[in-house]
Amino acid sequence: MIHAAGPFVLASGLIGLGIAGVLLRRNAILVLVAIELILAGGLVLLVASGLLGPARWSAGSTLPIFVITIAAAETVVALAVILAAFRRRGRVDLDEGSS
Repeated sequence: MIHAAGPFVLASGLIGLGIAGVLLRRNAILVLVAIELILAGGLVLLVASGLLGPARWSAGSTLPIFVITIAAAETVVALAVILAAFRRRGRVDLDEGSS
């Protein structure tokens, strides 16, 4: 059995890397990857807290499947928007505004 602090350290590392990526990157695709890191950290927290709780078969183990499905659909829509913006402007930097 793994120690309870391991998943929480992993989740905080993923969330920290994701937040740093969102704040420091200008490329839209890299920002999208950073948002997915934040989501993955939240899922690790959800699964870890579900396994450490008294009810092992609670929503902590089934809810991440739905979250991953919704995140995949969100990523497809975001990549379609980024691709349309790239075709229109020729680059996907976020610091340019709507010019």
